[in-house]
Amino acid sequence: MESGAQLLRLATAGSVDDGKSTLIGRLLHDSKAILADQLESLERVSRARGGDRLDLALLTDGLRAEREQGITIDVAHRFFATPRRRFVIADTPGHVQYTRNMVTGASTADLALVVVDARRGLLEQSRRHAFLSSLLGIPHLVVCVNKMDLVDWSAERFAEVRAEFERFATRLEIADVAFVPMSALHGDNVVQRGARMPWYEGAPLLHHLEEVHIASDRNLIDPRLPVQYVVRHGDFRGYAGTVAGGVFRPGDDVVVLPSGVTSTVAAIHGPGGTPLAVAFPPQAVTVRLADDLDVRRGDTLCKPGNRPRVGRDVEAMVCWLGDRSSLVPGARLVLQHSTQLTRATVHGLRYRLDVTTLHRDEAAESLSLNEIGRVSLHTHTPLVHDTYRTNRATGSFILVDETTHETVAAGMVLAPAEAAPTVVRHRPAVGREDRATRGATVWLTGLSAAGKSTLAVEVERQLVAAGRPAYLLDGDNVRLGLNADLGFSAEDRAENVRRVGEVARLFADSGTVALVALISPYREDRDRVRAAHEEAGLPFLEVFVDTPVEVCEARDPKGLYERARRGELRGFTGVDAPYEPPLRPELVLRPDGGGVAASAARVVGLLA
Repeated sequence: MESGAQLLRLATAGSVDDGKSTLIGRLLHDSKAILADQLESLERVSRARGGDRLDLALLTDGLRAEREQGITIDVAHRFFATPRRRFVIADTPGHVQYTRNMVTGASTADLALVVVDARRGLLEQSRRHAFLSSLLGIPHLVVCVNKMDLVDWSAERFAEVRAEFERFATRLEIADVAFVPMSALHGDNVVQRGARMPWYEGAPLLHHLEEVHIASDRNLIDPRLPVQYVVRHGDFRGYAGTVAGGVFRPGDDVVVLPSGVTSTVAAIHGPGGTPLAVAFPPQAVTVRLADDLDVRRGDTLCKPGNRPRVGRDVEAMVCWLGDRSSLVPGARLVLQHSTQLTRATVHGLRYRLDVTTLHRDEAAESLSLNEIGRVSLHTHTPLVHDTYRTNRATGSFILVDETTHETVAAGMVLAPAEAAPTVVRHRPAVGREDRATRGATVWLTGLSAAGKSTLAVEVERQLVAAGRPAYLLDGDNVRLGLNADLGFSAEDRAENVRRVGEVARLFADSGTVALVALISPYREDRDRVRAAHEEAGLPFLEVFVDTPVEVCEARDPKGLYERARRGELRGFTGVDAPYEPPLRPELVLRPDGGGVAASAARVVGLLA
């Protein structure tokens, strides 16, 4: 194995008896990751259970109760490696009563394996786990269509299951989905290609796992170092923690939150005190600062121009894990977030989510075991946090019962909580299901002259020609009317995005596809619009028009770059103002993507 081979964390998902444990056993067995004594033990137990072949599922079903019942109850972790990559697999339970186990097992995964029985197709639990994988922000998903041997290795059946999942996945936020037909029992297309499915032209599962690109999944843009421990030794004073985002280097200016005091990174040390020239996630480091500051556990180091939110009110999605209590408004709990610990009060339960139908029960009054819902929380001390979509480490938390010390919920921060409304929303008589078409918002972001408007015009033309209502909200056009009162400061840009986002949401709610072509340079502003759409149950598709600044500058149809270079325009994105690209857009389009019509067709394809 290559030194420093990249680690990939996997989580299995899917309904019970679809073959998750057998698949993991097959991966371990065929990749020669089982020791001789383990294999002997496995053969012995398989014979004792009366089987006529090696029961590979027993490799992960290690607990006694699991063996007796023949199912996975707890989360079983296994490690193995190939010459190309190291792997940690979390085998999560398939039964609905162990949903909380699936959530905790998948919470740190880079990739989810959704195992589907080719005979039964997509079952309720398969849909539930796929949705939970999306909710947990797992960026890659592989649908393993298993037990192909029981459907006569049928290409048609594989295509049916694939089409069924693709229809369901249009409602999820997963950027990368792959499909592999296989038989975990016989080993076809798990580690080696299967000769009995010559119609399948893709790679076997292990090859895909070795090659899937995960380096760009890490947030290297927003520097975050939650302080876990203050190291004092003689004159040495350093701040130890795990880098949760971005890049730190000696000489960088940093700010300590929530206090807001600033300093400079004097040195960074890795394990054993090794000096480091750069630190990035998920490295464990100790940082020394140039100034003697009062920094303590729970504080966060970041860059002065790139700060997480600091506040006491957040909107969050939580999965209730407690089996002896329920979440109810008014409940007081302990909130553990990163290295911070504070008390929190549940201000309100917005809705309970049916993770199978995605129906939102706004009349729900509590969350019980395994139930998921959106809540508003008020913390007793300021919380230094990001949204979960921006950073899974600084956007997640757990809730602990104050009296029993039991972990009762896992949560993901969605957005800052709004103040208590004084205006009550009026409910219309016409529901979304009553309308003839289904709306959505397509948000095209990128630098000035990237080609957003040109592309949006063609997308609108193709949609209308196909009979689907669509309307273009172009950045320049809205500046001439709706947002004519706004300038180009960061605050005005945020308000510009907010207003356009609200209009787009109304269009989408009416059954129209809202096409927004807007530079919208700040990720936080775009994420806020996405969160508003998610809250309303409306699709939000972010398309990153990734045209390099030098190409945009060469086009420069309005002469803006030239004016910015001459100093006549201040705060121009790409010249003297930053642009924050999306971390996980639904689609990335580049200039070599085949022309405007072809690129527009790819956008239209997202809406299929």
